[in-house]
Amino acid sequence: MQEKKYLQVGVSAPIDESLTYINNDPSLDLQIGASVEVPLGRRKVKGVIVDSLEKYESNFKLKSISSVNTERPLLSKKFMSWCQWVSNYYFYPLGMVLDLAFPPLKKNSQRKTKHQVIPDIETSYQPDLTDEQQNVIKNIKDQKGFATHLLHGVTGSGKTEVYLSLISDCLDRGQSALILVPEISLTPQLLKRFAARFPDQVAIIHSQLTAREKTNQWWSAFSKEKKILIGARSALFCPIDDVGIIIIDEEHEPSFKQEEKLKYHARDSAIVLGKYHNCPIILGSATPSLESFQQAQAGKYFYHQMTQRVHKQAMPEAQVIDLKQERSGRTSETSNDSELPFWLSRTLYDHIDDCLSKKKQTALFLNRRGIAQLVICPDCSFVYECPNCEISLTLHKQKDLTCHYCDYSAVLADHCPGCNSIEIKPMGLGTEKVENDIKKLFPEARVARVDRDEVSNRHQLEDIIERMENLTIDIMVGTQMIAKGLDFPNLHCVGLILADIGFNLPNFRSHERSFQLITQVSGRAGRNPNDPGHVIIQAYNTEHPSITYAIQNDFNGFAKEELAMRNSLSFPPYSRLALIKFSSSKLDLLEQCVGNLKNFSQKVIGESVNLDGVRALGPSQAPLFKLKNIYRYHMLVLAPTHQKLHHFCKCMLQNKKAIFGNQVKVLVDIDPVNML
Repeated sequence: MQEKKYLQVGVSAPIDESLTYINNDPSLDLQIGASVEVPLGRRKVKGVIVDSLEKYESNFKLKSISSVNTERPLLSKKFMSWCQWVSNYYFYPLGMVLDLAFPPLKKNSQRKTKHQVIPDIETSYQPDLTDEQQNVIKNIKDQKGFATHLLHGVTGSGKTEVYLSLISDCLDRGQSALILVPEISLTPQLLKRFAARFPDQVAIIHSQLTAREKTNQWWSAFSKEKKILIGARSALFCPIDDVGIIIIDEEHEPSFKQEEKLKYHARDSAIVLGKYHNCPIILGSATPSLESFQQAQAGKYFYHQMTQRVHKQAMPEAQVIDLKQERSGRTSETSNDSELPFWLSRTLYDHIDDCLSKKKQTALFLNRRGIAQLVICPDCSFVYECPNCEISLTLHKQKDLTCHYCDYSAVLADHCPGCNSIEIKPMGLGTEKVENDIKKLFPEARVARVDRDEVSNRHQLEDIIERMENLTIDIMVGTQMIAKGLDFPNLHCVGLILADIGFNLPNFRSHERSFQLITQVSGRAGRNPNDPGHVIIQAYNTEHPSITYAIQNDFNGFAKEELAMRNSLSFPPYSRLALIKFSSSKLDLLEQCVGNLKNFSQKVIGESVNLDGVRALGPSQAPLFKLKNIYRYHMLVLAPTHQKLHHFCKCMLQNKKAIFGNQVKVLVDIDPVNML
């Protein structure tokens, strides 16, 4: 008679520990890494076997494993070890991490995809590499095994060509390549370059694919039918077992951090995955994150720099317009600019007009949607606000009021609901307002808007990109969706409407983010070797470091000043950071938790030798205090090492019930990006 075996299963449920089950069926093939179905309470759930035990002592009668899911492939120990690290580091149940490793549908479905996922393209050959590109490739290849490389190249310097060359070497060794890019950079332009160089070797995974498309692409990568997997952050969880190189393009992008459920950072998680695969990690950016740059300065990452564009063309000429002076100038009796909208300087207007006359293209950038962010009555100060969230409603299409957080909508009335005045006015600016004004000023121009209101799927974005390439768009107005990953040779002028829009956001990274956006948007101009292009930066705070360093293309100068400030405050990268979030629909309960958490933090930090140097800031109301009828508080925890940070968070979670009770939702966000 076969001896019973005790198996630990990571279940797909919000349970922190693996659960132990017994195998009473000798016919079941129960290996570590196998997917199973197990009873949990009165229901059955999916899970993965993570360990086996020869003996197990318990006062409870163990339940038996119900079945093996043979549709799901066996996960390797290497991949499962990485998932265990993700689970531990980001305080997320192991079984729910492992569940991310599988495609959404069964493999054997006969349903066909409606659209082509990878574009058709003729095979292309490798172009001549610049000296900088050749040096970078050589230096990266000289480091064998695991190493993290920061590739810092100005916009247009040919980082993608470096990636392609390194991937070619990886494929020659018989290994697979994993390339992560921000969701908004997954454009046909990028995919065509990879598909042209490596025909029939590219798989792709991102959120815009249907479940069937995603499943088919997942299997083509996992089965090694396709040796290159390109995707957004979720592609990191495809359990490829022979990865030879991992590339993170635009590594500075905040979208690599997931804000829902498992709050992992794809860049940092990919570096750890590279350790398990003993392969190089390439972090590429024209504006590296200060965390990565500091790691390179400290010698923990290899640093490679490319300072020239591929054809050695000059960077676009940048011109800063002070909107304060622009506004005061229009009040003079001699000014002829009164017909221009408040947001448009005469300089930018003239450049747009000149581009149209020369049949060149213009891009206008504003990182706000809609027509106005605020609708207010000047007579009684009534403001249209979301009843579910403590924020004002954004005006769209002249009459539609929308909350961008809970999707509540209302119709703008002709009279003020507060005092019945007819003077109610929209205030602020968004891309829809810019588009409307541009169409009035240049009625003959062909204008396209690129934001989440206008472009909701990849096919609409593909259409706009194709129209830009075919020169059937004269002026493109957009949010950060146009800030990176796009290459239009006929794009001469780039205008940043309000460059200082993000300077004062409640986030210690706001200056860094603004510098990155200004630099990245500016880099869309002048991609034609015979046309350096022009950038117009409109702002009220024209002396801000994010602007002054960006127009000089001086990343090092900006980084030195910003890092000095971070160091003086002991903020990352000079410390490790966690954001403790707690929320409830009952404000009185939350206010009790504020005192409980503050007292607990002071006590545990003061008494534990393992928490020396740890600081707790708060708790306090979150900047967005009420969202979807839920009140929100948070607390920042700073620690000199990640071990001390995790020790504090574990202590807090172990005392969660005493601090927060049962009706308050608590989340731990390690290495947070969004502070709202």
